[in-house]
Amino acid sequence: MDATTVLAEMTGSIASVGYGLAAIGPAIGVGIVVGKTIEGVARQPELAGRLQVLMFIGIAFTEALAFIGIATGFIFGA
Repeated sequence: MDATTVLAEMTGSIASVGYGLAAIGPAIGVGIVVGKTIEGVARQPELAGRLQVLMFIGIAFTEALAFIGIATGFIFGA
């Protein structure tokens, strides 16, 4: 094995670890969004429908971060 092969293998491993770390942020974000929505519904049950819609929009934006993380892994990992 030469140094180039070892470096390529390390880069692939680092990209996998990087995406794993990038997935932690959206997971925490979704937990916070859902938790705050449940808290809001508990305080004002009549707004449950509107809060649910806003929750799904917040989850979609938060999950976009995970997609950016996996795309970055493909871009810089290759």
